[in-house]
Amino acid sequence: MTLRIGNFSGFYGDRFDAPREMLTGGEVDVLTGDYLAELTMLILARDRLKDPSAGYARTFLRQLEETLGLAHERGVRIVTNAGGLNPAGLADAVRALAARLGVPVRVAHVEGDDLTARYPGALAAHAYLGGFGIAACLREGADIVVTGRVTDAALVTGPAAAHFGWTPADHDRLAGAVVAGHVLECGAQATGGNYAFFGEGGVSLRPGFPLAELHEDGSSVITKHPGTGGFVDVGTVTAQLLYETGGARYAGPDTTARLDTVRLTQEGPDRVRIDGVRGEAPPPALKVGVNRIGGFRNEVVFVLTGLEIESKAALVRQQMRARFAESRPARVSWDLVRTDQPDASTQETASALLRLVVRDPSQEAVGRVLSGAAIELALASYPGFHVLAPPGKGSPYGVFEDVYVPQGDVDHVAVLHDGRRVTVDAPQDTAVLDDVPPPALPEPLPPGPARRAPLGLVAGARSGDKGGNANVGVWVRSDDAWRWLAHALTVERFRELIPEARELPVTRHVLPRLRALNFLVEGILGEGVAAQARFDPQAKALGEWLRSRHLDIPEALL
Repeated sequence: MTLRIGNFSGFYGDRFDAPREMLTGGEVDVLTGDYLAELTMLILARDRLKDPSAGYARTFLRQLEETLGLAHERGVRIVTNAGGLNPAGLADAVRALAARLGVPVRVAHVEGDDLTARYPGALAAHAYLGGFGIAACLREGADIVVTGRVTDAALVTGPAAAHFGWTPADHDRLAGAVVAGHVLECGAQATGGNYAFFGEGGVSLRPGFPLAELHEDGSSVITKHPGTGGFVDVGTVTAQLLYETGGARYAGPDTTARLDTVRLTQEGPDRVRIDGVRGEAPPPALKVGVNRIGGFRNEVVFVLTGLEIESKAALVRQQMRARFAESRPARVSWDLVRTDQPDASTQETASALLRLVVRDPSQEAVGRVLSGAAIELALASYPGFHVLAPPGKGSPYGVFEDVYVPQGDVDHVAVLHDGRRVTVDAPQDTAVLDDVPPPALPEPLPPGPARRAPLGLVAGARSGDKGGNANVGVWVRSDDAWRWLAHALTVERFRELIPEARELPVTRHVLPRLRALNFLVEGILGEGVAAQARFDPQAKALGEWLRSRHLDIPEALL
């Protein structure tokens, strides 16, 4: 029997009316909402500092107020990690809402992920739990299950395990659900949103949200409701499969899914079958995301217009350095962005931007010093001096760190709708992760004429962040293009095309079944998204930058 699991949220702030769209657009058995990311946990932690009863995604409550009755009428269960740092608090709020609306629903929640007390100085430290706590709640009749920090895929493995009766030993089936969950977790990214070849399926202003038709053997079909925007094809599913992943082993607390076994087949319009997925025992340790305040940050952007851009930038740097000699922040970084064009027809396109960012444990060091130094130059620096905005007092920034604890050291508990507490045992069968031996590469294309052109003419890409690291997944859509890409885009060539990576550890993972390469770049994002170490702090567009770079491409592919 098929289990239809839909998604209505890929992040905290996603389309507000998506739950109603999913409930009214077609058949669905379970709706999942993913609200949590590394940065979201920090935001919720700061909310909780101001109000101990806070710490969850309040948007979910407002969405539920409009759709709870409809979900109950249609028998649709809802599973969400909107509980954030306070799943019990959100569960209570949902019960109060249901009572006020007169809708008789059973609400359960999952807890045990909060390990903040174990990490002195942390604002939030949460283990990534698996799906069997969710499964326990659903098996006992819950209509709504609220969790804190679980893996994104757990929102799918939990309902699937409950529905099909899977046990922790069903690694292949669980791995199939993990892959389906990974495709669903970011909402419209699976239906044409943020897609490299976005124009080919017809530009959609409002892509629909995805759903998976799961089967008892772990296979699935990724689709969407009829008549909704966007499209689902092998490319959109491949792109999402590569998002924020590493090598062939995609590890989680329920199972380790082998991405090198995934088989994708276009079954029909807006229908992509996923099968063949193999699973292995999960690792013995759980990932814990630790968020701390790293200090204070401030910035100012100087606008340099017209001629002698480099000389103007050098002058203001020297002037600021002289001022910093009196009281220098702990970390100072400069970036000159050459947005200027010669003989420009507008002042804006004649201007470059010089960005100065300072960090320090002291707010005064990044506030008063930077503000005074930058503003005092207003009449005493390069010609045409002005800034995009005057610097403020400086604001705190967060840093993110991954640590690991044994699975058995975490108290994973399902709190049922009637108040009973069910302990979820750690898996007995675990396996330490090892690298998968590199697969054989295809035969290279025979020599032939080539042309200098952007990589993106033949390859798609999607990139994202994991703490301070970034991944860039690159894929092609024909066997000949794969024969070329597998040999042409080496680690050395990647470093040439992405100069920021030249001094950083870069690992290439080969996924022949997806015709894909996945590059993991360590440390390119510093201490994580909240630290804002680079122009694109989550590496969302790193893949698009790579696609824009030129290299010699066989004319037969162009």
